[in-house]
Amino acid sequence: MQKYLWIAAGGALGAIARYWVGSAVGSRLGVKFPYGTLVINVSACLIIGFSLTYLGKRADLSPAWRYLIPIGFVGAYSTFSTYEWETLSTMRSGAFSLAALYAIGSLLLGLMATWAGIMLGEML
Repeated sequence: MQKYLWIAAGGALGAIARYWVGSAVGSRLGVKFPYGTLVINVSACLIIGFSLTYLGKRADLSPAWRYLIPIGFVGAYSTFSTYEWETLSTMRSGAFSLAALYAIGSLLLGLMATWAGIMLGEML
């Protein structure tokens, strides 16, 4: 039962962080391009890459961290469904180049951020 509380706590923090980051980025860079979702998805990749690698190496740490961060926090913070919605909406508006840039940019930056998180986790 305790693991569900850790997941819920991480999820609450992740949802709040998602709203805050999305709003902050959107207010600074505008909303014509979904910069906020892009930043959230890339940073979520970095966080999950780092946390799963680091926590996997640290058997002495409480398993609660695995429930709190990669499952709870990242699960609520990451926005893949929003990414799909924004890509399709951009395509439907006729901005195919912008939609392709967003989709490909998210994929490539997400892979690079996940790799960077793994490298950070392995270094520590």
